[in-house]
Amino acid sequence: MSNVRFVSSGEIAGLLTFPALIDALEAAFRRRITVPVRHHHTMPRPDGDATALLMPAWTSEGTEDDVYGTKLVTVFPGNSARGLESITGLYLLNSGATGQPLAVMDARTLTVWRTAAASALAARYLAREDATRLAVIGAGALAPYLARAHASVRPIRTITVWNRTLAKAEALAESLRNEGFNATAEADRGAAIAGADIVTSATLSPQPLVEGRYLSPGQHVDLVGGFTPIMREADDAAIRRARVYVDTRAGAGKEAGDIVIPLASGVLAPEDIHGDLFELTAGTARGRGSADEITLFKSVGTAIEDLAAAELVWKALKG
Repeated sequence: MSNVRFVSSGEIAGLLTFPALIDALEAAFRRRITVPVRHHHTMPRPDGDATALLMPAWTSEGTEDDVYGTKLVTVFPGNSARGLESITGLYLLNSGATGQPLAVMDARTLTVWRTAAASALAARYLAREDATRLAVIGAGALAPYLARAHASVRPIRTITVWNRTLAKAEALAESLRNEGFNATAEADRGAAIAGADIVTSATLSPQPLVEGRYLSPGQHVDLVGGFTPIMREADDAAIRRARVYVDTRAGAGKEAGDIVIPLASGVLAPEDIHGDLFELTAGTARGRGSADEITLFKSVGTAIEDLAAAELVWKALKG
């Protein structure tokens, strides 16, 4: 255990780039990686039930370079009253050949990087190649990563930020301007969405914010925020108007309200999901078919992405 490397948030950010990570994710969806169903355990607490999540994955290629990783996440809702983060986590990377632990990494940082990279990977196949205008719906912790990731795969020239609290949208826009982006805040959600080539949404809103009435031909919609079967960011009209894709059929069909709810109501049929990242990267599902088509991608996350990101960090550490 003395050789285990502890990798901080700052180290991860210094080692990863979106072009390299997106390539690593693309390769990972083509590799032999085993992903068991995640473990979900409820821990009763007087200030609200806590949750422990264990998400394992391992490469199954039979080589000395195989890796095994487990993301360990805790969700303690009562922490907000203590001034502590509600969600914390670690990522443990092991040798897949010997089982020896290699590194312990900050899981929160790995997660925001890999989540944004998965959206950008989908955009490689689904967004128009001449997409220059990005709308960011929501100004939370993931928002700047989504902006950077999309800008790494498409020639984004302008970024419009909408948030329910305008001050937060303005703060994010200012931060993005400091990174060299032409970014502004927009108080009108409909105007922000209608004026974009790519719309990326990462919110916890209980009501859909990406409404079909705002969408324009040729747009690509990226939905990241909803992560339970009762949460959704796009309404029925958006689903009806778009050609729908998901990160994984198994995950989105059970966990994503943007997919689960329309499937249950009949707004979306199973055959209306035109592909996932396995199929897009393998070439068995086609991506965007025309310049006027509206595409929609729903992400809920998979341990494949965590493993690919952790493996890339580990390789960078080793030089």
